[in-house]
Amino acid sequence: MQKQYETVFILTPVLSEDQVKEAVSKFRDYLKNNGAEIVYENNWGLRKLEYPIQKKSTGFYYLIEFKSDPQLIKKLEIEYKRDERVIRFLTTLLDKHAIAYNEKKRTEKKDTSEKEVEPTKKEN
Repeated sequence: MQKQYETVFILTPVLSEDQVKEAVSKFRDYLKNNGAEIVYENNWGLRKLEYPIQKKSTGFYYLIEFKSDPQLIKKLEIEYKRDERVIRFLTTLLDKHAIAYNEKKRTEKKDTSEKEVEPTKKEN
């Protein structure tokens, strides 16, 4: 039985843009190769950390929402631990309310980006 999960991982800030893309594709491919269906991805970019981790105050955040068997989560987290580029990660199981909230948030984001902004008219 597949369940829906959301995983966020933080990569060390010393990586180049190509190294970040390579790390992200490694985890994306790992999920796909192990039977996961990726629902949504979002690159949050370089952000300030709430507190220093490994003497670093920033990190590259990336989110992947996916459907998979529960056994895959433990394997995915072992992959995170083995990769020295990952400084933190969190994977959570989404319940029906969280899934509905995420879908609503995505459709609202699409609606606002698709609407054309009408130019304001200046009155003299």
